[in-house]
Amino acid sequence: MERCLWPGNNPVMVEYHDKEWCVPSEDDQYIFEMLTLEGAQAGLSWNTVLSKRNSYKEAFHHFDIEYCSKLSDNDLLYIKENYSIIKHLKKIDSVRNNANAIIEIQREYGSFANFLWKYVNHQPIINHWETDQYIPAETKLSKQISKDLKKEGFKFVGPVIIYSFMQAIGMVDDHITSCSYHTKNRKN
Repeated sequence: MERCLWPGNNPVMVEYHDKEWCVPSEDDQYIFEMLTLEGAQAGLSWNTVLSKRNSYKEAFHHFDIEYCSKLSDNDLLYIKENYSIIKHLKKIDSVRNNANAIIEIQREYGSFANFLWKYVNHQPIINHWETDQYIPAETKLSKQISKDLKKEGFKFVGPVIIYSFMQAIGMVDDHITSCSYHTKNRKN
C-alpha cells in the first residue's frame, strides 16, 4: 500500500491520513472540530495538535457547537489550565467565537457545511499531484474563503489554515496520485 509521505511512520498521523484526510464531510460538528484543530495548529505541527485531540474533545464536549458557544471567560480559563490542549488563550477563545459564528451561518444557510461546500459546487476538488512537494500551502480559493469567514466574524482562519481545513474536511483531495487513498485509487 502506498501513501503520501507526510504522515511518515507516526501511527497517529498515518491513521488520520488513512481515515480522515481529504475524505468529504458535511457534518457540522466534525467540521467545527477540524476548524478548531487547524486553528490550534497555527505555528505548530499537525502531530502536536493530533496528539492533543482527545483532550480537545473532552474539554469542548466533542465539539458540541451549542455548548461551546455558551462557554464563559471563566470556563475558557478553566479549560486552559486543566486540559492538555494548546495553551494559547486567543486560540482557546476562538472556539467560543467560531461556535457563535457557525450558529449564525446555520441560521442563514441551514448548515455550516452548506455555506462551505457552495464554494466548490458541493463537489470536492480532486488534485493530481505526483509528489507531496507540489501540494500548495494556500490557494486563491482558500484566500477567498478565509476573507469571507473573517467577514462573518471567525478567528484563526487565515488562508493557510483554511487550505489545511479544506483538506481536513475533504473539500480538496490532495493525496498524491500514487497514494492508495487518492479518490481515483479508493476501492469503496
